[in-house]
Amino acid sequence: MGGRLRNGSAMNSQGPQIRTIDIVKQGLARRYRAERRFRFYGFAAIVLSITALALLFISIIGNGYTAFWQTRILLDITFDAAELQRDTLASADYEALVRAALQEKFPEVQSRQERRLLNSMISTAAAFELRNMALGAPDIIGKTVPVWVFADDDIDMIVKGQFSRDVAEENRRVSDRQLAWLDRLTADGRVDTKFNLTFFRSGDSREPEQAGIWGAVMGSFYTLVITLLLSFPVGVAAAVYLEEFARKNRWTDLIEVNINNLAAVPSIVFGLLGLAVFLNFFGLPRSAPLVGGLVLTLMTLPTIIIASRSALKSVPPSIREAALGVGASKMQMVVHHVLPLALPGMLTGTIIGMARALGESAPLLMIGMVAFIVDIPKGIFDPATVLPVQIYLWADSPERAFVERTSAAIIVLLAFLLVMNATAVILRKKFERRW
Repeated sequence: MGGRLRNGSAMNSQGPQIRTIDIVKQGLARRYRAERRFRFYGFAAIVLSITALALLFISIIGNGYTAFWQTRILLDITFDAAELQRDTLASADYEALVRAALQEKFPEVQSRQERRLLNSMISTAAAFELRNMALGAPDIIGKTVPVWVFADDDIDMIVKGQFSRDVAEENRRVSDRQLAWLDRLTADGRVDTKFNLTFFRSGDSREPEQAGIWGAVMGSFYTLVITLLLSFPVGVAAAVYLEEFARKNRWTDLIEVNINNLAAVPSIVFGLLGLAVFLNFFGLPRSAPLVGGLVLTLMTLPTIIIASRSALKSVPPSIREAALGVGASKMQMVVHHVLPLALPGMLTGTIIGMARALGESAPLLMIGMVAFIVDIPKGIFDPATVLPVQIYLWADSPERAFVERTSAAIIVLLAFLLVMNATAVILRKKFERRW
């Protein structure tokens, strides 16, 4: 015989022996190297993703955390009775009181141009603050009261270090004279940064120091309430019918395919549908949370239906068989046994769908919720905007102070999304059952 297998070796008359174990070891070594490379690539991808996410958060927080503090200037305001009694307290010239307090602090400022520069260091919101003080406590009329008033947004940026003082005067928005007056006020302890409650309790404004997110938060709240009240019961009912009661035929197959396709449709398409149907056909009020909720309901329904059907499928058939075996009807089996066990998964899918709806802006832009809304909405029919649209509006503003407010609004939106997703995870962990 020309060759024989002996002790795991191959005999070859024209070459050295090649053992089978050597071939196996070479193959294992290649596989181990490939496995190590694959693990390295996976680890590098995770590190790259975490790094990109960290850079994103660092950028947002670095630009936005200063918006939670606002520069204020202490002025000794004299509520001159003669000045205020020329008209009613509600319509009196409170800006004159601010100008008089600044003139008293800087008596050397005489020219009209310098007085204009001096007065521009104080926000126009100061007049509204003084008006609210006079209306709330009329006994202060005739007295001199120290009041912390908002500084103008350019002064606020200088104090926070967002604008450099070292550049040439023609290249910055604050003049040398204003810097000198600001230094005098700072030396006298009349400049301070305080927590910016206005950002959380006011609506939008053309002036950055007066702009807040409360109007957008309430608009988002009303919109999401409408979305939840409509999408959850309709989505769960559709899922229960398709999974438990509907016959399997080509019509139900067509419905399932359409539901899956709708989940992948771009959100702006739902905005176009809302514009055509709810506004143009039904004549519902433009830029109202009611219309926004209806549009977001259409967008989130496929997600809720798919998640609810998956939750129903996860319930073991033995539960259904046991319920039917003890005499329960099919409706009783679904309502009393299957649905309670599937409800945690349904709630998780609903919360994820609502979180997606909270972060959407494209469909709401199509129905007019991009309008400039100053007043806080009181109901679902009032004009309103939502947080993502508010962020879009501020991002388009040229003032540097709106940049930090844009980032601060993003931080608030991310906090809401984090809470909603964490709630979904907690519900899933708390009520999830493993069969």
